[in-house]
Amino acid sequence: MGSVVCTLFENNYHYGGAALINSIYRNGFKGDFYVGYKGELPFWAANAKSSVSFNGSPSKIVEPAEGLIIHFVLVDTAYHLANYKADFMLMLIENYAKGATGILYFDPDIINRCKWEFYERWITYGVALVHEISHHDLPPSHPKRFAWKEVIDKCNYKVERQLYNYFNSGFCGVSIENLGFLRKWSEIIKVGIEHYEFDINYFGKPTDVTGLFPVGDQDALNICTMCSTEPLSEFGPEGMDFTNGGWLMSHAVGKPKPWKKNVLLNAFKGRLVARTDKMYWQYANNPIKLYKSNEIKWQKISINIAAFIGRFYSRN
Repeated sequence: MGSVVCTLFENNYHYGGAALINSIYRNGFKGDFYVGYKGELPFWAANAKSSVSFNGSPSKIVEPAEGLIIHFVLVDTAYHLANYKADFMLMLIENYAKGATGILYFDPDIINRCKWEFYERWITYGVALVHEISHHDLPPSHPKRFAWKEVIDKCNYKVERQLYNYFNSGFCGVSIENLGFLRKWSEIIKVGIEHYEFDINYFGKPTDVTGLFPVGDQDALNICTMCSTEPLSEFGPEGMDFTNGGWLMSHAVGKPKPWKKNVLLNAFKGRLVARTDKMYWQYANNPIKLYKSNEIKWQKISINIAAFIGRFYSRN
């Protein structure tokens, strides 16, 4: 058994989750993909079959293509799903997927762009992470890092490494040998909740950026990178298409998401077509089918028209 992959979604984010799964499968992944979800199963999983459950959590399975098994795990937590990543990964690897060699989490608004075998190698080098574009330069002398040391002290850890970059929590990959990283990440979130007004229900643009956890789980992840002893393997912001030159993945941060966006209307407002939009529609229909063929065709035509408009009119 190799590594397993997982994501978390609710509401219309299942569109992004399906395209994510398509992009990973079409780049060589075969195996078990775990989806933690709230609410109802998406329409593309209507034929899911009941499977084993753990701790009373219902599980269902669909196999949309040869070698691809999608497990749907109903999530019962007060946490916003963005803050539940570490706990979800640990729960999966320790209970559902005990024989896995590693686990990789992707946000449901990410599209994979490279061969899956790269990820399998990557997590053997250390905890796989990608730099953010905002706060990309966050040196050891930054006031945030001095403030975060208070949280590290509260956890009875110490600063183990001097870091200069800030990581995006939309992706994290760990081998079975480095699960301690996930345990620390989870613990830091719990300490934040108990002692530092970490709001488990909140996810969005912070109203107070001066606090210790204005970006919730992402700040907790970055605190964890400072005090963990597990090795890290870092990819720059081009790893999520935040800058040019990327080939790893494409992360559609912000709103509207590609499945909700009208690219033609945006073009007439002077907004350029994003790579994330192109990537989404490239992977939206195979092997999981989200749209009718003519809908896909129209979206690709719209993207081409919008890109043409953007050559002459742009406010970016």
